[in-house]
Amino acid sequence: MSIEHATSTTLKVGVVGIGWAGQQHLEAYSKIDGVEIVAAAGMEEELLAAMKEQYSIPHAFARWEDMIELAGLDAISVAVPTFLHAPIAIAALEKGIHVLSEKPIARNGVEGQAMVDAARKSGRVLDVAFNHRRRGDIQALKSVIDQGELGRPYYAKAAWLRRQGIPTLGSWFTNPELAGGGPLADIGVHVLDYALHLLGEPKVLAVSASTHAELGPRGLGGNANYKATANSNKFEVEDFSSAFLRLEGGATLVIEAGWASYRHPDDEINFLVYGTDGGAELKVAGYAEPEKNQLHVFKDNGVENADYVPKVGRDGMHQQVVEDFVAAVRGGEAEWGRHDGSLALNRALIIDACYQSALEGREVRL
Repeated sequence: MSIEHATSTTLKVGVVGIGWAGQQHLEAYSKIDGVEIVAAAGMEEELLAAMKEQYSIPHAFARWEDMIELAGLDAISVAVPTFLHAPIAIAALEKGIHVLSEKPIARNGVEGQAMVDAARKSGRVLDVAFNHRRRGDIQALKSVIDQGELGRPYYAKAAWLRRQGIPTLGSWFTNPELAGGGPLADIGVHVLDYALHLLGEPKVLAVSASTHAELGPRGLGGNANYKATANSNKFEVEDFSSAFLRLEGGATLVIEAGWASYRHPDDEINFLVYGTDGGAELKVAGYAEPEKNQLHVFKDNGVENADYVPKVGRDGMHQQVVEDFVAAVRGGEAEWGRHDGSLALNRALIIDACYQSALEGREVRL
């Protein structure tokens, strides 16, 4: 695709995978001027027909391999189980198609590196959907930290915890060969991403992690709110994980990711940071209910506490993810090289090190 084509004509896109995530991508593309959804691919025949009608999609395919052969296709979203991210993305990139993949980039860093290599070789965009860094509260806190309000951050803790949030027991989520891991790979990668984003992308020097599988193997910790296609997979991943990360410059970051544990019933997403000149805490309880969310900055004026609550803007979420991807594609070749998936690969390599640490019972240096 030429620069002129990318920036001045209708962008023709397709979506592979029509579950919850794929539907977020379809909805987002439908709201962007100059973008035409020309194809969708999915195995669910009735749902595919419904999506085709809802978004007036001219081409629908059961097989993604057939979709990427469609003439004139400029870009695709990949919203399928993790084990399919690499083969679909690489095949599309090799055909000169830009790719936006759901997180994590792949099952592991080896597959992620192959995707990045394909993006660099083709000169096309490879982006990964980290929608939680687009939250209004995360963006507000990012502004506070970037403005130096907290001084130098030296300790942070971040988590996403559920009471009964194992995606359907027996689904692909609980098979390490299909998912790459449990909650650390699934929701923990979001926690890792927004934490490092908030801290200014410090280099991770070493990790020490542990994983636990106490509820899932006993058939506990599931919930009808977390749905996936059930099959015969056993529960062979963790249901809770924690990691201690040593960061360049001496700071430390602790992350927790849990699908199931005996705790408050609401989902909780949080971030706590201590800096040399201030601190901050974000608590998101039942994240679909904004009235429960809290963001506080802790300061003093030399005499007394001067804590305050920053103004929080709207959540960008998947809409902003897709808009940013479209902007990168329309930015032309100079912009394409800045979007090669390397940040998402960095996350995958850190997750890999965490799993290695948990397996071997030792600190792993990156």
